[in-house]
Amino acid sequence: MAHVAVALTVNGVYQQLDLDSRVTLLDALRDGLGLTGTKKGCDQGACGACTVMADGKRILSCLTLAAQCEGRAITTVEGLAPDGIPHPVQEAFVRHDAFQCGYCTSGQIMSAVCLLAEGRAGSDADIREFMSGNLCRCGAYPNIVAAIREVSAAGGGHA
Repeated sequence: MAHVAVALTVNGVYQQLDLDSRVTLLDALRDGLGLTGTKKGCDQGACGACTVMADGKRILSCLTLAAQCEGRAITTVEGLAPDGIPHPVQEAFVRHDAFQCGYCTSGQIMSAVCLLAEGRAGSDADIREFMSGNLCRCGAYPNIVAAIREVSAAGGGHA
């Protein structure tokens, strides 16, 4: 197995990893760094549970090799509240009960933060469209939309 050295910044902390060249960013985060907030759902890029930010843009960490992230800034759900104060999107998800089992919640929150930063929360239809890559088996979609709409209306939610 070929190993590669990967230097990246995760949640504001510089990390130097020695990994098998085939390791996904998802596995590097969970197994290598112990950041288990990012979930492994389908492992095929279809569910969005593994959504993280790379340089402020949302990516599917199950489809991204860790080596592709050399020199990039990665933010996981744990990185949204580095000082212990929840991000506005996290607070809105709680207020609107925008989760049930919670498995998809971290990916939903990461996508919502990016959607807001991208300025794509103009209407409920826009929110649904730009969140469509994140699946929720429990069906909390109306509450997710309401949480995102609230943060958007308040002008918050920037990463």
